[in-house]
Amino acid sequence: MIDLRSDTLTKPSAPMLQAMFAAQVGDDVFSEDPTINVLESTMAALFNQEAALFCASGTMANQIAVKAHTQPMDEIILDKTAHIYYYETAGFAFHSGVSVKLIDGDKGRITAEQVIENIQPNFDWLPKTSLVCLENTSNKGGGSCYELKAIEEIKAACDAHGLKLHMDGARLYNAIVAKKYTTQQIGGLCDSLSVCFSKGLGAPVGSVLIGSKEFIRKARRIRKVFGGGMRQAGYLAAACLYAIENNVERLEIDHQHAKQIAAVLENLSWIKEVLPCETNILIFTIDETKTSVEAVLSYLKENGILAVQFGKHQIRLVFHLDISSEMVEEVERIFRNFR
Repeated sequence: MIDLRSDTLTKPSAPMLQAMFAAQVGDDVFSEDPTINVLESTMAALFNQEAALFCASGTMANQIAVKAHTQPMDEIILDKTAHIYYYETAGFAFHSGVSVKLIDGDKGRITAEQVIENIQPNFDWLPKTSLVCLENTSNKGGGSCYELKAIEEIKAACDAHGLKLHMDGARLYNAIVAKKYTTQQIGGLCDSLSVCFSKGLGAPVGSVLIGSKEFIRKARRIRKVFGGGMRQAGYLAAACLYAIENNVERLEIDHQHAKQIAAVLENLSWIKEVLPCETNILIFTIDETKTSVEAVLSYLKENGILAVQFGKHQIRLVFHLDISSEMVEEVERIFRNFR
């Protein structure tokens, strides 16, 4: 099967497995796993921050960040389609006791003006705005990316109003490759960032949370109470290090594959809309007067392609390092032959 359901489906390559098997390990709860220590220091330096923390997942990293930056009865500002709001089981309420102010952004992206407009006044009966969360790239926005200038403007708005800025960077390296800004630039604009390794970068498990030494000290305690303190997890960290060293530049291949299929879909009469394709995620809307999501997904599966429904009339395809150029050509052929 050509599995385009998600880039979380990637499996470690043989060289990545070799790096994992060769890893030096220790007890990370005692901060004695040398491979995790290298990963954390490497990521902190790459993103122009002081420290980092290895976490089991992007959701864990995001939820730790929300809790570390806020107090109960606070409110966080984020886009209405943000992963932290939409796909993390209301963890912001469960773990941190905070509410959300949802912004109607542009394909998952919000602006500095929208941030300022949605800061709560200082009244007893309102929550206190304390944190802004950005998702880069935006999953439900079809892999849309922030321009560096937009993030600079949001950071300036946050600083002017005493707010912290967290970036959910589940696919941040896709944005970095697509927009040509650097890890140093993007990291220096955020109070914290989460970076995931288990999507297009190809590692089996893991994300890091990045920020100041004081923030990470607090985050480490929160990780422990979340049950995220791991022992000889250096085997996992070794895969993440391999991914950073070997799988970043090739993300452009995934972007090209997505755009190749997007160009095909834009000319098919039974497709109503194709969202702008910037990175490795491709979302398109079915014309329900001509066919249905169920019919398209069934046809694709019968022809060896797996995809997912992504909204009432939408389908999502995600390209990743386990999808070859030959597979993409086969996907193109199968789509052209749908009747």
